[in-house]
Amino acid sequence: MSESTRGGPPVPAFLELTDLPGERIAYHLIPATTPGRPGLIFLGGFMSDMTGTKATALQAYAEQCGQAFLRFDYRGHGDSSGLFEEGTIGAWAADATRALDELTEGPQILIGSSMGGWVALLLALARPERVAGLVGIAAAPDFTECMWESFSEEARQAITTEGRWAVASDYSEEPYIITRALIEDGRAQCLLDRPIELTCPVRLLQGSADTDVPWKTAIRIMERLTSSDVEVILVKDGDHRLSDEQDLARLFAVLDRLAP
Repeated sequence: MSESTRGGPPVPAFLELTDLPGERIAYHLIPATTPGRPGLIFLGGFMSDMTGTKATALQAYAEQCGQAFLRFDYRGHGDSSGLFEEGTIGAWAADATRALDELTEGPQILIGSSMGGWVALLLALARPERVAGLVGIAAAPDFTECMWESFSEEARQAITTEGRWAVASDYSEEPYIITRALIEDGRAQCLLDRPIELTCPVRLLQGSADTDVPWKTAIRIMERLTSSDVEVILVKDGDHRLSDEQDLARLFAVLDRLAP
C-alpha cells in the first residue's frame, strides 16, 4: 500500500524495473476490503499523470466500494523515471503490463483515458485472462496516425530528418515533443485497421463535442471489437476530459454495472 501521507499529499511507491536498471514506475495502490470484486486500474493519457481529477475520483470511488485500485505514471510522466520525449506507445503499454503483472492480483477492470484507452486495449490483448472489463474515456487508439495526418509538411519534414517537432498543448504550458520514434512505434501498435480480438465487456464513454478525439472514433472501436458486449455512451456536448461531476457520476454508474 502506498498511501502514506503524514499530513501531506500521498507519497507514491515505486516499482523498480529490474530489466531496465535505474528505471522505475511511480504508483499508488489501495488494497481491496470487499472480496470478490475485480480491481480497478486507471491508465492515464498523453502527458498526463496519476494526480488528475479522474484518477483521484476513481480512487475515492474504489475506497467506497472496497475494490483494489491502482493508478501509476508511465515512464516520462509524473513521478516516474525517464524523459517524456523518449517514450513510445509500446514502451508505455509495457509499463502498464509490468504494473498489472507485478502490482495486482486477480481480475481487473481497465479504465483508460484518451491515450490510456489505447494502452488499455493493448494491455487487454496482452493479458486477456486478467481483464474482467474495459472502460474507455475518449479512447484514442491510433492517435499518432491522426497527428501525422494533421501535421504540416514542415512538421513532417522536421520529424523525419531531425527526429522531433514541438507542438503547442491545450492542456499544458509545455509543448508536446513529437518524435519520429513515437510516430513509427505508433504505426506498429495501430489497432483500428484490423479486428480487436477481445471478449471482455467494453464500455466507451465519448463526448460529442470532443475536439481532440472525434466521437466517431468510439464507433470505429466498437466495430473493430470482436466482443459481443460493447456499449458506446455518447455524451451530448461532452468535452475530451469528461471529468466534471456529471461525467464522473456516469463513469461510476458504468463501473457499478460492470462489477455489481
